[in-house]
Amino acid sequence: MSFPTIEPRLPSWWLEHALAREGDPEPTPALASDATADVAIVGGGYTGLWTALALRERAPELRVTLLEAEICGHGPSGRNGGFVHGYWASLPGLLPVLGEERALELAVAGERIIPGIRAWAESRGEDVWLRVAGMLEVSAAPAQDGAIAKAAAAAEGVGRPDQTVPLTPAEVAERISSPVFRSGVFYPECATVHPGLLVRALRRAALEAGVVLHERTPVTAVREGELETPGGILRAPEVVLATNAALTGWKPASHNLTNFGSYVVLTEPAPELLAEIGWTGGEAVVDGRMFLHYFRTTNDGRVLMGSGSGPIGFGGRIDDRFSRDCATAARAEAGLRRLLPGLAGVRVERAWGGPIDVSADHLPFFRTKPGTRIHYGAGYSGHGVGPAWLGGQTLASLALCADDEWTRLSLATRSVPRLPGEPFRRIGGGLVRWAIMNCETAEEEGRRPPVLARAAATLPRLLGMELGTR
Repeated sequence: MSFPTIEPRLPSWWLEHALAREGDPEPTPALASDATADVAIVGGGYTGLWTALALRERAPELRVTLLEAEICGHGPSGRNGGFVHGYWASLPGLLPVLGEERALELAVAGERIIPGIRAWAESRGEDVWLRVAGMLEVSAAPAQDGAIAKAAAAAEGVGRPDQTVPLTPAEVAERISSPVFRSGVFYPECATVHPGLLVRALRRAALEAGVVLHERTPVTAVREGELETPGGILRAPEVVLATNAALTGWKPASHNLTNFGSYVVLTEPAPELLAEIGWTGGEAVVDGRMFLHYFRTTNDGRVLMGSGSGPIGFGGRIDDRFSRDCATAARAEAGLRRLLPGLAGVRVERAWGGPIDVSADHLPFFRTKPGTRIHYGAGYSGHGVGPAWLGGQTLASLALCADDEWTRLSLATRSVPRLPGEPFRRIGGGLVRWAIMNCETAEEEGRRPPVLARAAATLPRLLGMELGTR
């Protein structure tokens, strides 16, 4: 087992940096007695905050109360990679799940995400480090070439070649030079953001909009029309659950979700070395692996490298494996050194990780629990910064009983595949994870993957699931 230079820990650098810029404000008071609201929201991350803002904008008379177990930004909204985009980059996976018409509908809806976030931030004068520079998907091994070709063919096939621009090795090198990069595609629809600054800006906006916020208020029980907390019961006719990975342990959502760990490492500032490898355009980058590496630069010249190869959950439990797994942090750091050898001398300063909620078809879903007015959303599958904006609009519409463009999106209407029950989910997911990781390591080392690993890696496809499919 290899070890990272820095052991992973929370909070993330993003959240620490954002809180310091904010003057390290005290959390809002916890709920200390019974209370009422028109809409009660659980979760102070992107989804919950966008939902609260959308509700207050559309129906200013509504009393909206939001409960957060820690502080706003403590969860995935304060520790993610900061890639902001919709669904054009996911088109090859969307088509077999949704069909062409619904896939295009979702991709077009996603085009509103970046302009929506940018307009919101500019209207408030918030600097969230939003940089619209597109995203590169690069092949870093011969076995990844097919994913690149498939991405370009998918956009061409639906008449939108403008959304996926094929790049030759020389064209990839013009944007970012690495001896292991082969071909690539460029997706114009992508931006990067400072996750901590964004979630804290949303918190400020929610407070200014009249949302009642109680931090340090964990919800211990969810019932129709009420939320139980250690300090009191919040009663509301409309309840929204926006807790992402935590919903994996809630029965109505648990059939469709599992958790995986995702980890990142962050370097010291090195703008001069970024200039040497030509990576000055601010593009976000992913490679062609199933358990991909995702990497981007920051405004102060750092590099963040992530690996989505962390542990798989069991029964919805969130434990230290999702925040202290040194092996996954080491894989993220190894990815940095392999993919960007031009940064060999750059010191890694921080590492952190957390759970991501993964649905069986890799798409989020937004629902109302049958027979209730409890609404929920989850399943971002590691791609939530942008889609959480869509989620906020959709959950607000569900709480308002609206039949509109948001509630008619496939994210709110499609049938989501069920995952096997435990312990088969954990055993099967662990087997597929092991197989894919072994295949991808062998492919990057120029070896033929072991027969058993190749066979196990195809299991999800044989079962009709996108989860873990190569």
